[in-house]
Amino acid sequence: MPGLTSHKFSQYKPTFPQVTWPPLEEVPVIQRGQSADIRKNALLSAADKVSHLSSALGTEISGIDLRKLSNEQKDELALLVAQRGVVYFRNQDLNVHEQLDLGRYFGPLHKHTSAAIPARPGLEEVNVVYHDGTMPKDGYNSFFSTEQLWHSDCTYELQPPGITSLKLLVGPQFGGDTLWSSSYALYSSLSPGLQTYLEGLKALHEDPESEKKFTRRPPAETVHPVVRVHPVTGWKSLFVNPGFTSRIVGIPKAESDCILAFLYSQLSSNPEFQVRFRWEPNSVAIWDNRIVTHSAIYDYWPATRHALRVTPHGEKPLSVDEYEAKTGKTAIDRLNDREHWGLDSKSPTYL
Repeated sequence: MPGLTSHKFSQYKPTFPQVTWPPLEEVPVIQRGQSADIRKNALLSAADKVSHLSSALGTEISGIDLRKLSNEQKDELALLVAQRGVVYFRNQDLNVHEQLDLGRYFGPLHKHTSAAIPARPGLEEVNVVYHDGTMPKDGYNSFFSTEQLWHSDCTYELQPPGITSLKLLVGPQFGGDTLWSSSYALYSSLSPGLQTYLEGLKALHEDPESEKKFTRRPPAETVHPVVRVHPVTGWKSLFVNPGFTSRIVGIPKAESDCILAFLYSQLSSNPEFQVRFRWEPNSVAIWDNRIVTHSAIYDYWPATRHALRVTPHGEKPLSVDEYEAKTGKTAIDRLNDREHWGLDSKSPTYL
């Protein structure tokens, strides 16, 4: 790739090896956030500053070195991410192996069936995110609408990703931001009647590009609940996304198309659900793919943007009925969690 010949991180250049891997099987996942102190004293007391970026999602923490987190702090980070959707750290020197180690703590690592991986051997569990001036000016916008770029990673898998990290190696002087949208907030915004209706539905997730490119595993498609419950918080969230959800099963196509179009419109265009992060080199975002969607902004051509993503598996998504039958607990709307919000909902505690 010409743009990488003098690139400081050329050892992590994107490659697409034509190898084959066996189909994925269900694997156990430890919910680290369930072991955390709800006050998160070990994590937050070590920070210089904790800033919430919106009421719906997004927290930035400064003064913490991700390489030095104790297991107790990692558990509390898992809980914080489960509550806030995405947490940001700047000035992080962790290398790719340390990023992999952090990811493995949260779950078995996913190997992407078709995305770029580093040229360096032994890094098949790392996804390379790369774009420079040698590539089309419009990026993915040449192939997808702005709405279609919104996605939660690899939801077509049996166990879609959970707590995921992305570290920026090289970025443009300006542009290249990422937007995240809260699926908790999207669920909370709906009328009670629509919430109840959607809780009984399931949707098909598939990779629309799998037939157009080489895949290292057979293409996957999976049916998941339209409303899932996070196993740590017990909060309900919408689990559909324009990138990979193709249709709601068991209802007429016109009805499915109408419902999904409405949900996608709200997800992608409602600023009340969203937070925007401006990247700097060595910034790290850690987010929970189970309860947020995200979209990168391709507004930086011909500059270079190079990042590495590590993606642990989450659990097999549970519907409201499945969660309540399995745990004996009642799944709830995030806004009704008094312990999270405090007794006065006008003065949210978030933590």
